[in-house]
Amino acid sequence: MSARGAPPVDGIVPSIDRRRAALLALGALALVAIVISIARGATPISIARIFDILAGLLGGDSAAGTGDTAIVLQIRLPRTILGFAVGAALALSGAALQGLFRNPLADPTLIGASSGGALAAVAVIVLGGAALGPLGGLARALALPVIAFAGAIAATMLVYRFATRDGETSVATMLLAGIGVGAIANAGIGILIFMSDDDQLRTLNFWLLGSLAASTWTVVLPAVAFLVVPLILLPRCAAGLNAFALGEAEAGHLGVSVERLKHRLIALTALAAGASVAVAGAIGFVGLIVPHLVRMGLGADHRLVLPASTLLGGTLLVAADIAARTLVIPAELPIGIVTSLAGGPIFLWLLLRRRAAG
Repeated sequence: MSARGAPPVDGIVPSIDRRRAALLALGALALVAIVISIARGATPISIARIFDILAGLLGGDSAAGTGDTAIVLQIRLPRTILGFAVGAALALSGAALQGLFRNPLADPTLIGASSGGALAAVAVIVLGGAALGPLGGLARALALPVIAFAGAIAATMLVYRFATRDGETSVATMLLAGIGVGAIANAGIGILIFMSDDDQLRTLNFWLLGSLAASTWTVVLPAVAFLVVPLILLPRCAAGLNAFALGEAEAGHLGVSVERLKHRLIALTALAAGASVAVAGAIGFVGLIVPHLVRMGLGADHRLVLPASTLLGGTLLVAADIAARTLVIPAELPIGIVTSLAGGPIFLWLLLRRRAAG
């Protein structure tokens, strides 16, 4: 029996009606956050006006160059789409990795993707100015995210190589290797920050703390094309993750191809985390906190946890971006500061709740 067709684990399966109601509620919440994100900013735009602009776009209206139309279509809409896609991918990756490691503290940073992407991006900013100089506008705009994505994938593959022997991947070894690779990458980032000048340091601060400020369609469309793959394929691993909760041997007895499931999860989460860090920088706590909140409210069935984490993660990152853009107008906070300010207290509360329950 394949991982997809593995039987559900007793005690974690919600009713179909409850799953449908939960996902509909989260979908409605996501839609509200998206509309507010497009409406709010230095120039407020009414919801009625937003729908008029979008209706005109669908109707073939080409008057998109000035005023409210330009703000909606060229600035806020791509930024909101990217924010939702990145938040969804990070939360979904966190939920999948927590199921794979059977560890509620797992998130995309533990497989090296975030630190590897950050190191590659910082290296380009500090050392690559002369090399990128001859490139044209489009190539130069895409060079940083492409190199950051390559760094994220390379770090994940290094972690994977450390954890794999004779065709079998040790989850515990992967966890430790990810910590080691992350520490080395962070040391490299520290050295490059020490070497940077004032202008580079300003860019690095925003990039390392996360930002959606560079969300043009040129950046958003390739990023979303990459992110769509794990967003579609990771939920298909839900039944296998349910069986995996019993242990690797038990999952194998239930018909799950354990090694194939591991390889698929690692590849898809690396793709999601790598694409996210490549376009939005290092954004913390989304992949860690969101799956906790979903399991606390909706149970442990990954058939619900994965899609619910996707919707809630996208919603929360869009909400964090609204705060980042509006709290200190006309300036803008790095979005990572907002997610950390919100995620840190929530994480401590979850720890206290877990200790009280245990």
